[in-house]
Amino acid sequence: MIPLAAGYQHFADGAPFAEMALRHPSVKEVYFPWVDEPSGRPKLGYEEEDDAEEVAAALRRDLTRLRAAGVKLDLLLNANCYGAEAMSVKLETHVRDILATLDSWGVRPEIVTTASPFVARTVKGVSPEIEVRASVNMHLTTLQAFRYLAPFFDSYYVGRDIQRDLDAVKRISDWCHEQGKKLCLLANSGCLRNCPWRTFHDNLIAHSDAAMKVPNVRGWSPHLCWTLYRDEANFPEILKATWIRPEDISRYEGIVDVVKLATRQHANPDMVMMAYESRRFEGNLLDLFEPGFSPAFYPHFIDNTAFPADWAERVSRCDHECHNCGYCEEVFKRFPRIDSSR
Repeated sequence: MIPLAAGYQHFADGAPFAEMALRHPSVKEVYFPWVDEPSGRPKLGYEEEDDAEEVAAALRRDLTRLRAAGVKLDLLLNANCYGAEAMSVKLETHVRDILATLDSWGVRPEIVTTASPFVARTVKGVSPEIEVRASVNMHLTTLQAFRYLAPFFDSYYVGRDIQRDLDAVKRISDWCHEQGKKLCLLANSGCLRNCPWRTFHDNLIAHSDAAMKVPNVRGWSPHLCWTLYRDEANFPEILKATWIRPEDISRYEGIVDVVKLATRQHANPDMVMMAYESRRFEGNLLDLFEPGFSPAFYPHFIDNTAFPADWAERVSRCDHECHNCGYCEEVFKRFPRIDSSR
């Protein structure tokens, strides 16, 4: 079975994430951001009521327990924007200090995932034995791009926009394994395929702490997906996205080395881990995604058991010329509306 990587989540009520992750034997890696550090999601412990020292103590406790159980630790330094400090001595020193602190805790990570070649270079300079992984935020969709990064990274996340194309993933996987490198994918992203707002949104997330503290324009959403789904006519677009159903993960056996699960902000990370570990989910598929779109689609829901038998094969061969197709629109008609009168 392909190992799963789960995203660390700090629970305000103090519940240990490690306890949840260790219930799932297929979770072999846990990726985590540093406290109060920009990354591909809002900062760990970004709620105003969270005390940074308490968040750090919970993180240390969970990482120690995970390490003792043999789970690999993956430090996220994958902000899409470090501003003017992107290649600074300050950032280099900061990365070194984080690794030194984790080392003092006895939990130096086996992996560091980053979207920054400068951070990748810094990590290798400190600890050559650490696996440096190219973040999904680098959007690697061509073999040429993988080759360009070969001197700097040991493993890669394949770009979400091509990961349903099994032949394309297989070609990249063959090259990676020939080079002694690993290939990973993100299974449950709810993001739009080829989202044109992606760079804007990724950069905004890197600055989310500051952005939440300034007056913002009301009534405007920085999320293209949520804006799009205000119109029911656009609901079939969710089927054209990049996610992979738990039932279809087995198609990637022997091709990808790790399947990443987006759980850092998910309302029910245990459910996500259980679904992808068992390769089975009976419920609203929208509930597995991060971000989850159940509220946006209500009263519609996507019954994960109602997909046609040839779904995975059809989307794997998709040419993405949607104006000439209509397959996803037809599949969406299979999904019921919730009877809110009951």
